[in-house]
Amino acid sequence: MTATEVWAGRPDLSDIDGFWTAPISERAAGFAALREREPVPFYQEPEFAYFPRGAGFYALTRHADIVEASRTPAIFTSGQGSTSVTDMPPEFREFFGSMIEMDDPRHARLRRIVSRGFTPRRLNDLVDEVALTARSIVDDVIDKGECDAVTEISARLPLKIVCDMMGVPESQYQFVFEQSNVVLGASDPEYVPDAENIGAALMQAGVALTALMQDLGRHRMEHPTDDVVSALVNAEVDGERLTPEELGSFFILLVVAGNETTRNAISWGLHLLTENPEQRDVWLADLDGVTPTAVEEIVRLASPVIFMRRTLSQDAELGGQPMHAGDKVGMFYWAANRDPQVFADPDRFDVRRSPNNHVGFGGPGPHFCLGAHLARREMAVMFRELLTRVPDIHATAPPQRLRSMFINGIKHLPVAFTPGGAR
Repeated sequence: MTATEVWAGRPDLSDIDGFWTAPISERAAGFAALREREPVPFYQEPEFAYFPRGAGFYALTRHADIVEASRTPAIFTSGQGSTSVTDMPPEFREFFGSMIEMDDPRHARLRRIVSRGFTPRRLNDLVDEVALTARSIVDDVIDKGECDAVTEISARLPLKIVCDMMGVPESQYQFVFEQSNVVLGASDPEYVPDAENIGAALMQAGVALTALMQDLGRHRMEHPTDDVVSALVNAEVDGERLTPEELGSFFILLVVAGNETTRNAISWGLHLLTENPEQRDVWLADLDGVTPTAVEEIVRLASPVIFMRRTLSQDAELGGQPMHAGDKVGMFYWAANRDPQVFADPDRFDVRRSPNNHVGFGGPGPHFCLGAHLARREMAVMFRELLTRVPDIHATAPPQRLRSMFINGIKHLPVAFTPGGAR
């Protein structure tokens, strides 16, 4: 049965409780139907009680269109919002904007300053810490024989690495974890039970995370160490430094992007290995050779960030669709990463897939993920640790997915394995 036959009607990308909570296979079929019939469809925006509903958006579903939009940031701009098709009020963007919602020259200025904290030397210094952390995580669960892979494995690695990078004390890890869940899971009742006060919950999380980082930043200006915060607050590029507000919003971006997305990629990877045991065998047979391609394939199919928004600065045409200045587009990376024009048998999990020109870290251009190298490293180390020490780890139930059209998240994933494993 073709995707067009599965979706006789038009899939509604604005329906969080319909399209976005449907089985993954139906989501893939829905996007495939759009690519076949209407590759640049127009949709009404989702209706949220806490944000005003805007005029709607075009959805980019093809790989080539998303790459083209990403390469032309002067036309497809980020400065009016990038993480929500709905326009966020200014008070929200103070906390949740950071440099992913900026255009040049402001974006370039902030990225130059921030890059001082992410030098190759600094990232290389994290290699040993990532390995030690991954080993400690497996040590903590290895005798249990079962656990929640999200909360006990995949969430812990990026959370500790990001917090350690920024100098956040261990006593604050759980706090950061909980607040980041609110930021990206605000529409999920597990994280924000009161649907009428989602906006207030988002603001409270933003204020709390910003206050934590600004306090730390003030301390590091007087007492610098070798963490990233010290580098950021003391970095000066062309006579400019980060303001306290920029430091706070960047920290929110980092803990959200560096924590949530990597944890979801690892969680989806465990699910994919459970569903495709023959690919586990391929990976185990050549751990060194397959790990790089396996990591890329997990990112492709997981696509933890489902979309990013852009706003047109001028009239343009993309994918045969005329658009006008002020129009919004959603670049659906999740769909692009299953485009059969780029990926043979795109729904198949193939740990040896090469080439693999996915857009799981964003398309080419100035907004490509700053932390892509670190995310790849964390995934590679975590899966190496799991596959060598608990090689039979497998999911025992379907993933409990996040209610979201922005993050392809897994909240819980029960797994089992032979207790004791390899020490």
